[in-house]
Amino acid sequence: MSTKLTVVVIVVGLFVAGTAVSLRAHHAFAAEFDAKKPVHFTGTVTKMEWVNPHVWLHIDVKKPDGTVENWAFEAGTPNVLFRRGFTKQSLLPGTEVVVDGYQAKDGLRRANGRDLTFPDGRKLFLGSSGTGAPYELTPNNQKVPPKN
Repeated sequence: MSTKLTVVVIVVGLFVAGTAVSLRAHHAFAAEFDAKKPVHFTGTVTKMEWVNPHVWLHIDVKKPDGTVENWAFEAGTPNVLFRRGFTKQSLLPGTEVVVDGYQAKDGLRRANGRDLTFPDGRKLFLGSSGTGAPYELTPNNQKVPPKN
């Protein structure tokens, strides 16, 4: 009997843990980011995490006093970014970029990415439309109606 109880407890625990992770992973823009706190940084890519449900771009930003901060920018899903022209080779560590987005409400060095600009002027859209992000987060400032 104790073996069955142990198995049930483990299964329930795994289900609860998996549900908590997926609930945290799927959020609306306004739940985590502040549309009134835009950020604009020039920096060097340190890492790009191609994970679901959102890709994360990490860049080192040099502050005016010479110190360096590492910022993490949440982007769209891997599939969406691939369709927009990103590949796993697009943003290798050491690539210099300009990133625009919106800072996290908790004040940490995290932001929802909007646009990424390469030194040659090419621009790629990082965001995901329809998440409640400000309309200018969508390509060409398109208004995206909310999904019902």
